[in-house]
Amino acid sequence: MVKVTVWFDGSCPLCRREVALLRRLDRDSAVAFVDVGTGDGACPIDRADLLNRFHAQEEGGPMLSGAAAFAAMWRVLPLLRPLGLMARNRVVLAGLERLYRLFLRLRPPTAAQRACAG
Repeated sequence: MVKVTVWFDGSCPLCRREVALLRRLDRDSAVAFVDVGTGDGACPIDRADLLNRFHAQEEGGPMLSGAAAFAAMWRVLPLLRPLGLMARNRVVLAGLERLYRLFLRLRPPTAAQRACAG
């Protein structure tokens, strides 16, 4: 039963590796992964926004991005659940968001991001 939907950039090699690991951890099929890098996946918000930041939505909840989206996904994966629960603390979540923003500055643009920009 899907509890969280995740939108990711499948044109990003790092993102593909990370999603492959997360799929292995998702033994209960609690996460639906939607690749918006190919242009085939459904986009509930602007595709460029989905490509530029990690997005997730808990069943019946609001769209989340960045560290909050990761935390929502982690909470449904048994191995990562403790980290997701810790991220409910706003200080912890703020620290994770700072780290995520640093990663975004270091991440090279993907083909899908360049296609959306041009």
